Amino acid sequence: MSDHQPIYVETFIHTEMESIWRATQDPAKHEEWDLRFSRIEYIPKQDEEEKQRFRYVTNIGFGLRIEGEGVTTPGKYQDQERMSALQFSSDQAISLIQSGGGYWRYIQEDQGVRFLTRYDYKTRFYFLGKWFDRMIFRPLMGWATALSFDVLKIWLEKGIPPKVSYRQLLIHAIVTFGLMFTWIYHGLVPKLLTQDAQELALLKGVIGSEANAVLLLQVVGMLEIAAGILCLLLHREKALYIFNIAAMLLLAIGAAISDISVFLAPFNPATLNMAVCLLAWIGCMTLAHLPSAKHCIRKQP
Repeated sequence: MSDHQPIYVETFIHTEMESIWRATQDPAKHEEWDLRFSRIEYIPKQDEEEKQRFRYVTNIGFGLRIEGEGVTTPGKYQDQERMSALQFSSDQAISLIQSGGGYWRYIQEDQGVRFLTRYDYKTRFYFLGKWFDRMIFRPLMGWATALSFDVLKIWLEKGIPPKVSYRQLLIHAIVTFGLMFTWIYHGLVPKLLTQDAQELALLKGVIGSEANAVLLLQVVGMLEIAAGILCLLLHREKALYIFNIAAMLLLAIGAAISDISVFLAPFNPATLNMAVCLLAWIGCMTLAHLPSAKHCIRKQP
């Protein structure tokens, strides 16, 4: 259908075949965990022999949404395997996807079910649509599919509802941004760009030389920027949050030794460092059963 590789995602879920079949074939349950759809509903059949048609809606923000229809054909059964094929399309002019198709495959194994999908689609807007699909949309769709599969896995294995997993993921993202921004801002603005007089005075009180205090302030600024970048790169590592808490406590102690009066100023180390410690503590708590697209296989064997 396209000039690129189809999207492929695979995961292994420790559950029974019937559980995952219900969670994926029931539209109400499907829309709970699948990030790609905001609403899915079956179109009533005229007779039992007719293929099951469905409508789907995806909210894309700013009051806009993509609507389309499709046909699903479940029920291709074998002893240890099931398959569900589907075709979909959208007549909306703003929809990048014109039409597509794929399948879900369920393979029963000793400890659970191997669940996988493979799908592809045709795009609108000629070469511009193909370029946008290759550079942005297709990677985003692959990531959203894999993340949704991991949310489904957590739901069926741990009993954690999808809305809880997505809320936890959002909290984690906010904490990550907060820690990253705090470190980078305090390293860049008061230390490298403006060289705050109060910070220079604190360092001078420790080492005694103004020239060395200026140099040390710049070094500390670069280290803080590096710490902010690490908050982004290592945001799923528990050690990162322990580092943040320890660093804030040490910096507060250092400020107290240099000049205890700084704790009387507005937004002083007591409030700022405590806020960062609390952010790090919240971030550490979000790590348990945090969904990730990286937990899925993204290349077809």
